[in-house]
Amino acid sequence: MTDFLAKLNDIIWSDPLVYLCLGAGVFFSVRSRLLQLRHIPEMIRVMVRGHSSPDGVSSFQALMISIAGRVGTGNIAGVATAIAFGGPGAMFWMWLVAFLGASTSFVECTLGQIYKTRDRLTNEYRGGPAYYFSQAFAHTKAAPFFKIYGFVFAAVTVLACGVLLPGIQSNSMTVAMSQAWGVADWAVAIGIVIILAFVIIGGVKRIAAFASIVVPFMAVLYIVFALIVVFTNVSQVPEVFRLIFASAFGADAVFGSIIGSAIMWGVKRGIYSNEAGQGTGPHAAAAAEVSHPAKQGFVQAFAVYIDTLFVCSATGFLIITTGAYRVFEGESASNPVLGEGGLLTEADIPVGPSFVQIGFDSMWSGAGSTFVAVSLAFFCLTTIIAYYYMAETNLRFLMGKASTIYVRPLRSTLGANLTLILQAAILISVAYGAVSTAEEAWTLGDIGVGLMAWLNILGILVLQQPAFKALRDYERQKKQGKDPVFDPVALGIVGATFWETYDPDESRRPKEEVLEK
Repeated sequence: MTDFLAKLNDIIWSDPLVYLCLGAGVFFSVRSRLLQLRHIPEMIRVMVRGHSSPDGVSSFQALMISIAGRVGTGNIAGVATAIAFGGPGAMFWMWLVAFLGASTSFVECTLGQIYKTRDRLTNEYRGGPAYYFSQAFAHTKAAPFFKIYGFVFAAVTVLACGVLLPGIQSNSMTVAMSQAWGVADWAVAIGIVIILAFVIIGGVKRIAAFASIVVPFMAVLYIVFALIVVFTNVSQVPEVFRLIFASAFGADAVFGSIIGSAIMWGVKRGIYSNEAGQGTGPHAAAAAEVSHPAKQGFVQAFAVYIDTLFVCSATGFLIITTGAYRVFEGESASNPVLGEGGLLTEADIPVGPSFVQIGFDSMWSGAGSTFVAVSLAFFCLTTIIAYYYMAETNLRFLMGKASTIYVRPLRSTLGANLTLILQAAILISVAYGAVSTAEEAWTLGDIGVGLMAWLNILGILVLQQPAFKALRDYERQKKQGKDPVFDPVALGIVGATFWETYDPDESRRPKEEVLEK
């Protein structure tokens, strides 16, 4: 089974997917006239000025849900893995994926807002690729195809976020805690399951509340401490930049021979980390209460910067400046060493969080490993919670109206019963990931990310037009000095059923009044 999964992963993450991710980012950047640069001030403004409602979270809370999903073990173990198998040059390709991916994220997240719906059971906003694929073409001859396409994406997302991806997070937590404190794998598994069981049963509101408190704290603290170590080795920074750019283009004497691996691992881990184009961001974007879809598109584009340009860069510079890395040729850490940093003298140092822990320990002996273990605990827990939210959203989509059917023997609705099954599945996945090998966990996770990316990027290349109509409409209203309000009918956008009857003032009323209306 392990060999089969490895071969499947190689097929999914072949060169065409890398070219698709980069090519889509270039296309969206050109068509949007580099909105990821032009609208940075607007991204920050709308992020802090939004409000929540009885049915939707604020723009900031939606950002935190999204960041919770993006900022996880990919920012620590993922960066270390990229450097280990792609060399320092992988960092450049992670940066490029982030810059280009910001425009991709705007498109997918704006679409998520345009085609969001109100959940029948919870009255909360729901949305994502499955929703916009099925609704955008509902009035066209292509409706049957895209309805099936939406169902396929939803099923893949339930599988990926509910089963395949959570194990990476719990595995990295286990590795870090074992390195720092010698904690047994089974003990970590039990602890994670207990904490997650409490949080995920609370629904999207509890997820938003938890993420809005934990995410800013953990991200800022991690970046600050990483930069302290980097500045302690500030004399190495110019050489780090030279090494990154030289090896990214094959000009470095040591790492020039693995330029293909640098690109592959940079793109692969870049997408895993910031999730631009993967289709996860639109789920959090759809949950936000905004007057115009482009607002949340801007916020989610900025999320890509936070994830890769800030958190991943802090990790990369920490590892390279302290020399806490080793680079291997090929896909396995058992292959001959091409080059190594000054701190890794033992051949059995595992690739992953250990690289970062060693980097921190170079300044704070012992305490560095503890700090990384604690940071990963916060990073990974919030990411798993975000995965559950996305899996649940797509499960609701798959069930549709059937979710409200009452099941007499079980004395509850079908939706409630299937939700309990999903909750059990993700807890089992987390427990299994904690006690499995890192190779198994990452292989399963990469398969999940790759399948979602293939489906979503191809889909939004077809469906992009409404997102750019929304962008132009937003820019036009801003020039007129207005706080933009979205009207899909005036823009000729069909299928945006939520917005066709949306009252901007309704979101500020008590929930009882909204329901009576």
